[in-house]
Amino acid sequence: MATLNKYAGPWSRYLAAHLLRRTTYGVNYDTLVKFGNYTLNQCLDHLLQPLGDPPPPINYTSTEDPNTPIGDTWVDKGTTSGTIDAYRIPSIRSWTFDLMLKGDANIREKMTMFWHNHFVTADINDPRYNYIYISLLRKNALGNFKQLTKDITIDPAMLNYLNGRDNTGQAPNENYARELMELFTLGKGPLAGPGDYTTYTEDDIKEMARVLTGWIDVRNTLPIRAEYRAGRHDIRSKTLSHRFGNVTINNAGAEEYKNLIDLIFQKEEVATFIATKLYRWFVHSNIDETIHNDVIIPMGKIIRDNNYEILPGLRALLASEHFYDECIIGTMVKNPIDFILNPINQFSASLPTDNVQRVNFNSRQIYPKTVEMQMAIFMAPSVAGWQPYYQEPSYYRLWLNATSLPYRKGFTDLLASNTYKFGDFRVLLNPINTVDKFVKPDDPDFVLTEIALILFSKPLAENQKTILIPILNLGNTGTWQTAYTLYKNNPSEANKAVVVNRLRNLLVYMMRMPEYHLS
Repeated sequence: MATLNKYAGPWSRYLAAHLLRRTTYGVNYDTLVKFGNYTLNQCLDHLLQPLGDPPPPINYTSTEDPNTPIGDTWVDKGTTSGTIDAYRIPSIRSWTFDLMLKGDANIREKMTMFWHNHFVTADINDPRYNYIYISLLRKNALGNFKQLTKDITIDPAMLNYLNGRDNTGQAPNENYARELMELFTLGKGPLAGPGDYTTYTEDDIKEMARVLTGWIDVRNTLPIRAEYRAGRHDIRSKTLSHRFGNVTINNAGAEEYKNLIDLIFQKEEVATFIATKLYRWFVHSNIDETIHNDVIIPMGKIIRDNNYEILPGLRALLASEHFYDECIIGTMVKNPIDFILNPINQFSASLPTDNVQRVNFNSRQIYPKTVEMQMAIFMAPSVAGWQPYYQEPSYYRLWLNATSLPYRKGFTDLLASNTYKFGDFRVLLNPINTVDKFVKPDDPDFVLTEIALILFSKPLAENQKTILIPILNLGNTGTWQTAYTLYKNNPSEANKAVVVNRLRNLLVYMMRMPEYHLS
């Protein structure tokens, strides 16, 4: 049902898996079972609990940075050459993926990527700027939308990306003001007349750009920061259109941009706009009139009634009967980061533990694969973010195309078959470690059911089981039950290899199935 009423039906591992799939980058089987034994409230308490700030990225690889010895962080250090940034760029990428690869049952990293897709910055060449920016998003992942909008307005990366640093009283630059309205807070409404988008007008953009003048980013002295320069600010009064009640904004110096954002957030459309974007990130791309009226509007009202705190509205969405409706489960195409990281976390894959090797693996293997599949962090294709979250009518289906599909298949084939090598290191999924935890690991039907619970959004159909069970029973050593029992009674390398190889073949097949692409 399309309502925000709290889900009151029976809780199960199936629904817990759906919740975890949408809100994390994958958790191991133990965590899935634990969440299946929780109540819905306990699951949400766990997922939404605040986390402390993670330690900053560390220089593990470069001996050429005079300001940052091996083992120290570079985020607050100076830079003197492109050679230094050449190691810091992979460092920030690796650090970001490391936080996703912890397999935590917490929503923070998914929300950080939500805000990265919402308040987009890209093509920022100084990784220290990226660190400040992504840390701001992470710190406010479940915080106050209004305050985050104020903070991002003068974030050094944003000042660079949308030309806020070039916006002066003498030569206003409208880039940030335009995106603040269209993409960050209000969204365009129906065209009501020339330059009138119902929620704001072209004249509002011009006046708001004047409000936002005076800010620059400073990097020649540390720490990197935003600074207000009074001589660059337009001190004249600014008058907005009838869409804002023809209000006049008087000069308030460094506080003026905050006054503008407070004014924008008085409009109810802001809450509806952010509720819509959260819905498309976590639930579904299709928003019909019923969903708009019975889910989006009430969720927006919760956010607005809580002075734009995101957490209450998001919790209501994740607790709603609509979120657990069968018509919602399995209807999203996994984005590339989900597609790559989910199986690694779900099967607790062996990853490099050496710091240098880990940085190189994350930055030279994980990151390039997200690029190939068209979701590069810190490099969104436009200020609107990644197309599958806004481009009608295809939305998530845009993740699947002639370019990305071969890369998806190639990745899962390597990973599932345990032939994914990085130098001398082999990435191992170790599915036998997971199967050993099943209640009935010698029962092929039960094994299939549990692996499908891990990999797929929906249970296997009987005709699918008919195809898959022979993979487990294949070979001259007898049925799966015989092979598994022999392995448990005598866990020699030879006996283990029999069951492991069958599991690998099963995973290769299942991860090629269309269902694997869905969340």
